[in-house]
Amino acid sequence: MDTRPVLVCTQHEDATADLVITELNRRRVPVLRLDPGRDFPALAQLAARSGAQGWSGRLTIGQRTLDLSAVRALYHRRPHTYPTDSSRQAARFAAQENRRGLGGVLGALPGCLYLSHPQAIARAEYKPAQLDAAARVGLTVPATLITNDPMEAKVFCAEQPTIYKPLHAGAYEVGGEPAGIWAAPVEPGELDDAVGYSAHLFQVQVPKAVDVRVVVVGEQVFCALITAPPGIVDWRAAYRNLSYEPVECPERVRRALVAFLADFGLNFGAFDFAMTADGAWWFLECNPNGQWAWLEAAANLTITTAIADLLENGATRHA
Repeated sequence: MDTRPVLVCTQHEDATADLVITELNRRRVPVLRLDPGRDFPALAQLAARSGAQGWSGRLTIGQRTLDLSAVRALYHRRPHTYPTDSSRQAARFAAQENRRGLGGVLGALPGCLYLSHPQAIARAEYKPAQLDAAARVGLTVPATLITNDPMEAKVFCAEQPTIYKPLHAGAYEVGGEPAGIWAAPVEPGELDDAVGYSAHLFQVQVPKAVDVRVVVVGEQVFCALITAPPGIVDWRAAYRNLSYEPVECPERVRRALVAFLADFGLNFGAFDFAMTADGAWWFLECNPNGQWAWLEAAANLTITTAIADLLENGATRHA
């Protein structure tokens, strides 16, 4: 029996990670759970030594001790960030040391599979890099403009139906309440000098018939058609009124998605496509650490099994 553990880095209350941990427990794969930004250093203790064979030593979490040189896989799900907003200089310094110390060791474990490596996830979150990679691997990508020039934006939007969407899906509040910034149509007349305050992403609006969410785990590809009510541009704005059904992924698209992940060194990606009436798949974006549990249940996809398989085997071409 393989006694090497899987380390799951995520928040304590993460129902998606719970699905994977439950499946690994069923398979009797040892699992340790850690939220580095919250657990270290108060609840966890690190003693790591460098050597010719890589990092060795131990990470103690509560009553359990992890052999750093024996971790077969690390599932980087949704851990809290290391806190850096303290007004105290010493606390800010300690947070940065924790991020580079514990985070650095966890990102350099010998012979460890990463799903996915935190640095690879961070690099792949940049939409300009995504669009470039998607085009290079042969996916169909809508014409896109990124600018802070109001006149450039007006000209682009006048040339064809256009949408605006944020470059980063960060936290945003309206009237003190959390609010999402969804992709939305934009007309030239709506644009003013406020465009000059930041970079804006404008993209040709694809005349889609339906949306497709594709979850890729290693080289396994899971696809679901997402049908939203008429007039909805961004399906995330209508979660309660969506319908789902599984769909086969065209082989050309499947190969391109696997190449996309390889380009970024990822083992996971949640991709969004717009499908037109003629069956063409248009790449919109990739969330390198996106949510998938709701889609597994809605479209009867075996994503939990695929993730558990990858973590249990602990070795792929990206290890």
